[in-house]
Amino acid sequence: MKKYLATILTVIVVLTLCVLSLVLGGFSLNDLQKETLIILLIVCGGSALYCFVVGQITHNNSQMDKLWSILPIAYTWIIAIKGGFNPRLVIYAVLVTLWGVRLTLNFARKGAYSIKFWAGEEDYRWKILRSTKPFSNKFVWALFNLFFISIYQNALVLAICLPSLACMGSVAPLGVFDYLATGFGFFFIIYEATADEQQMSFQTQKWAMINEGKKLEELPEPFNKGFNTVGLWNYSRHPNYLAEQAFWLVLFLFVVGSGVAKYYVFNWTLVGPLLLVLLFLGSSSMAEAISASKYPEYKEYQKRVSKYIPWRKYRH
Repeated sequence: MKKYLATILTVIVVLTLCVLSLVLGGFSLNDLQKETLIILLIVCGGSALYCFVVGQITHNNSQMDKLWSILPIAYTWIIAIKGGFNPRLVIYAVLVTLWGVRLTLNFARKGAYSIKFWAGEEDYRWKILRSTKPFSNKFVWALFNLFFISIYQNALVLAICLPSLACMGSVAPLGVFDYLATGFGFFFIIYEATADEQQMSFQTQKWAMINEGKKLEELPEPFNKGFNTVGLWNYSRHPNYLAEQAFWLVLFLFVVGSGVAKYYVFNWTLVGPLLLVLLFLGSSSMAEAISASKYPEYKEYQKRVSKYIPWRKYRH
């Protein structure tokens, strides 16, 4: 029970905040926001349909993975344009664009994109999940592809961008919360870029030695462990996941700065960034289960290093 205490508490806190955001924050949109939301929903629905149909035909279920970093750029600029290029909306869109370009380029380095957009390298986790019960059943996998990969993930990507839509209803000038959102937004983009670069460098060097014919246990420290424990990864098991979640949460400060949140912090659009926390909770657990099954020392790493927040240093 103690092992899962942090996870259970996180789920309880996140769901509680979601309920409070919906109940206390209310749900009201002006005509311009409603008109903009309809456009966003049309794009989201088209993307969901594409991901499901193409994923089923090609058996490559990373269609949404490819769009994950592209759609938010489109959503936030649609909002900025419809909002008359309000400075707050433009800054929001610029931050999301920087985030999206960086993530897209990083994903491209892994071979995810191809001239044939539906092709490219599929995320290894989908392959593993498809081989396990009950997902090895084609009908069950088709349902999972439809409702989780295609519909839910597309809805979630739209939801994390909706704080920008909430800001459309404000004429408040830029203030301290907007500056904080901008500063922290830049910080977490750089933090995530650093973590991804360190991971890419580690894995590239490791596989270069393995492809030369060396066994994992024959590699020099720290490559012989199989997983990254250098740089930011020396202090946190998922520094990239930390930055990803934090980026979308700090952007909610724009909503606070715009003055449309009730009781200073509650607005229905907070639900999107909060649900992203739950998604990464499941994604990180799956990734760690895979790593623990492949690398003997990973469980010790889990005991000694925090999952997200940099805390104790891992001693080699």
